[in-house]
Amino acid sequence: MMRLEDIKRKDLETYIYEGHKDAYGVKGRHYKFDTMSMEKLREEADRIADAIDVALEEEKEAKNQALEEFEKEVETFIASGAGNRKTALRWMLLLSELELDENDPQDIEHWVWKKGILFTDTGRELVKELDHILSQEMWQTVQMNIKLAKESG
Repeated sequence: MMRLEDIKRKDLETYIYEGHKDAYGVKGRHYKFDTMSMEKLREEADRIADAIDVALEEEKEAKNQALEEFEKEVETFIASGAGNRKTALRWMLLLSELELDENDPQDIEHWVWKKGILFTDTGRELVKELDHILSQEMWQTVQMNIKLAKESG
């Protein structure tokens, strides 16, 4: 029969195990929970919670920086002759044509992900914007360019 204390212990173990991934990128498989007292589990859970907060703040900063860099890149293309955002985005995609493969919407998401902004509101809107820009005709042009690039090089 499971006691309330056992449930609390299992909850702490699960939090530490899963939270370790949020904090450090890998699950906490190295823990030997059966050798840890409840006090040690609570201390570790608090430490993991603090590490998660740090990781989330770092992730937020990285996304903000990636958004700034992306918008600067768009502005550079506009200033270099694209004239508007739509054309700038089209040019940016054409220059990265080797990253795009077949008529697959996931290619757009992958391109946005590589920019570091897919999991932001701006990134999700950008996927929609790019999907609209890249009509079937555009995809065919991209595919033709990929084929030519592969054949020539």
